[in-house]
Amino acid sequence: MKVKVCLIQDSPVFFDKEKTIQKIEILVKTHARQGCKLIVFPESFIPGYPRGFSFGAVVGSRTEEGRKIYTEYHKNSIDLEGEELQRLVKLAKTEKVYLVIGITEKQSNNGSLFCSMLYISPSDGFLGVHRKIKPTGSERIIWSEDDGKSLVSFDTEIGKLGGLICWENYMPLARMSMYQKGVEIYIAPTADSREEWTSTMKHIALEGRCFVLGCNQYYTKSMYPEKYQHLVENEPENLCRGGSIIVSPLGKVIAGPLFDEAGALIAEIDLDEIVHAKLDFDVNGHYSRNDIFEFKANNQPDMQIEKKTL
Repeated sequence: MKVKVCLIQDSPVFFDKEKTIQKIEILVKTHARQGCKLIVFPESFIPGYPRGFSFGAVVGSRTEEGRKIYTEYHKNSIDLEGEELQRLVKLAKTEKVYLVIGITEKQSNNGSLFCSMLYISPSDGFLGVHRKIKPTGSERIIWSEDDGKSLVSFDTEIGKLGGLICWENYMPLARMSMYQKGVEIYIAPTADSREEWTSTMKHIALEGRCFVLGCNQYYTKSMYPEKYQHLVENEPENLCRGGSIIVSPLGKVIAGPLFDEAGALIAEIDLDEIVHAKLDFDVNGHYSRNDIFEFKANNQPDMQIEKKTL
């Protein structure tokens, strides 16, 4: 089966969820018309990855300004009980595309935030959410972490979908939790634009014998609203170079990496290549050595099967 996929390497309207969703609607409609069946957006695209922000936090103290910025970030994050998710569900249904979108998520019963990845089907609507199980470095100031119930995967009309966010992909057992579900299209929204990240995407494709879709923002310092410019005055102008990439199950680059510009990375992938690649290596099969190794991800849900078809 062949599937046309699209990675959106672009910038949000920073800290403005309404305008960012409007931008998403335009981008999805544009690329759906080009025949794309899966459209992926980067890590925390709604309402933006706050690169360079300290939120006024150092060991032992926090500033009032930092608390106000966090409040603004919280206000523009997405509550899955709110109307924003329903807009995205309607968009997927209307345009007949699967959407995977990186968001910062808030919940009505607490003040904490999560770095999350939404899975939306054109037929079944909202499939589920993966919440980052380990934020990296200073991300831990603003994002909580989730447990094994967040290691979700989905058996859909276009293949078995799953993935991890940014540096979760450096966690071997987190990757294994995806491999053991038989994920065919492994999705990796990120904020990492280093050349080393390209190597990571190739390695995961080879290791998991799956297609890997690594999707990042393209963002410059001047894109921040003026009121935040003083917070990043010591940062380089080219804050995030992008580097979105699509890799085959044999670790060959199909498209990208795309650096230093906004754009859409589009490729047609053939799921038959996954079986071809497993002739000589299958991490979940004849290379698993279950007589030696045991692996269990606590609370990981079974792969969810899409109920409807278009």
